[in-house]
Amino acid sequence: MMKRRINLIAVVLLLISTKAAAQTSRWKQGILADEFIYDTASFPQAHAATIAETPDGLIAAWFGGTKEGNKDVCIWTSRLVHDHWTAPELAADGVLNDSTRYACYNPVLYYAPTGELLLFYKIGPNVGGWTGWLKRSSNNGKTWSKREALPEGFLGPVKNKPELINGVLICPSSTEKNGWKVHFEYTKDWGHTWTKSAPINDGIKFSAIQPSILKYKNGTLQVLGRTRNTVIYQSWSKDNGKTWSEMTALDLPNNNSGTDAVTLKDGRQLLVYNHVLPDSSWKKGKGPRTPLNVAISKDGKKWYAALVLEDSPISQYSYPSVIQGKDGMVHIVYTWRRQKIKYVKIDPSKLKLTPIKNKKWPGLVAPKGTVTND
Repeated sequence: MMKRRINLIAVVLLLISTKAAAQTSRWKQGILADEFIYDTASFPQAHAATIAETPDGLIAAWFGGTKEGNKDVCIWTSRLVHDHWTAPELAADGVLNDSTRYACYNPVLYYAPTGELLLFYKIGPNVGGWTGWLKRSSNNGKTWSKREALPEGFLGPVKNKPELINGVLICPSSTEKNGWKVHFEYTKDWGHTWTKSAPINDGIKFSAIQPSILKYKNGTLQVLGRTRNTVIYQSWSKDNGKTWSEMTALDLPNNNSGTDAVTLKDGRQLLVYNHVLPDSSWKKGKGPRTPLNVAISKDGKKWYAALVLEDSPISQYSYPSVIQGKDGMVHIVYTWRRQKIKYVKIDPSKLKLTPIKNKKWPGLVAPKGTVTND
């Protein structure tokens, strides 16, 4: 009798483990590469990665130092050369003069049609007091020009990549003073002269920052991004980004952490974010930064679950940046536990999609007992 019970328990455990393995495999379909950009570095922490494609291949950038906000935090880059990432290289620091040095924040890479690679970033004592800066590279990120200060009151793209619309580079931006507000900054000459919009939200109904721009075949634009409202926000433009609709909630959760999105060549929209459902213990809408998920939509309204990039309850997996390469592959970089930068390559044609209903990720729930750091 005892032996029969033991065999039954073994069968049950085998079925459970088999089902778990199948679930894990289900949420990894389409992933071609999953690796760290570097194993060791001169800095212990890294965050806020960005990625771009040049004629020489992929390049990533991020800020790294002892801790976010410390004066030694600089902008670092790495290039994918012969399927290997180069060692981190210093691209920018926060030394303003002989007596003043601040931290660097949130780099954003953009490869211009002119052949110039642009590196936007911020310098400041904190987010509220940071200023916008720009460097240029004529050799695809191997070397950089002297930094240029953006005009007073301009930050450039605050986290996510710009989009070129009818000859205007639209930079999705936001501020965190006097409420979290989204606005857009425009340049027709690759960052030499600038204009900008008024905020598209009042910072009260929606406390929102860090937009991503999506494009539709009929010319419509959509932005979505991070809030303190436990949801991802959206807004729409029908005049090439000059004016925007009232901000509303997308039917997806947000844990008060950065997201990014890209319009695929087949017209679908791809979103990378932490699919974390609101909990009563959250403060200012901030929840765990795990799991890290990928969702797909045809219309920007109804979304389908595609991938789970990370689901460990340990620490955080956050601040993604995503592009689609010329070969059609999707490239994502993100923060791994604040210790390293992770790179994932995806074949979007191999993604298996499942509808997301009532903001719940199908078949999986966020890990309990999550230990995070911000």
